[in-house]
Amino acid sequence: MILSVDGVEFSYGSRSVLKNVMLEVKPGEVLAILGNNGAGKSTLLKCLNKILKPQRGTVLIEGEDLYSMDRCEIARRAGYVAQKQDGMRCTVFDAVLLGRRPYFSLRATQRDLKVVENVLRLLGLEEYSFRYIDELSGGELQKVVIARALAQEPRVLLLDEPTSSLDLKNQYEVLQIIKDAVKEQNIAAVVVMHDLNLALRFSDKFLLMKNGRVFAFGGMEIITSENIAGVYGIRVALENIAGIPVVVPL
Repeated sequence: MILSVDGVEFSYGSRSVLKNVMLEVKPGEVLAILGNNGAGKSTLLKCLNKILKPQRGTVLIEGEDLYSMDRCEIARRAGYVAQKQDGMRCTVFDAVLLGRRPYFSLRATQRDLKVVENVLRLLGLEEYSFRYIDELSGGELQKVVIARALAQEPRVLLLDEPTSSLDLKNQYEVLQIIKDAVKEQNIAAVVVMHDLNLALRFSDKFLLMKNGRVFAFGGMEIITSENIAGVYGIRVALENIAGIPVVVPL
């Protein structure tokens, strides 16, 4: 198992946000975290990266305790992509090279530069290498941020709504890049998503959350009209179009 979460609980002061969250992800799997606004999805993702430290529970990456690691070691194990990106004036190459910081102190090695070149090639960003990131479109910038996370050579990718504010074409391109990278590099990805149909198309496992708790966890077998209605409070039909599962609100 590449990622194991057992009994994670987190509170902001007296307000409980996560309650006894448990999940497991294997290498090569994409896990979608789904649920209404305020269900605790983004908080959980931050707990999987020690941005927030739970009051209870454990998070193991390949059997090792995440909370006993220092920030540098965590960055080698988990690549995190937040919802919002901080603006800065640097080239695409330099932005992706920042993902190698856990591996060098003063200057990048030839291997670091090679990793960056390979990741840029993987995401089709080679021609953008020396463009400034504040000159990119939303879709291009999101690919750069994912490239930076992949440059960390993590075992787990943690992505918080990576398709928000992207157009339809870029949504599918970005998620396909993530899925391909997970399979090719035999890593895992945990993705917070709002679009159920995108989740069904690109994910292997699903964590349905409600009020900070796990409502259901598993593969396609948990994606039922009853479970979706229980989490989102809306009746839906599950259809199959050209072999693709689709959720249709009623």
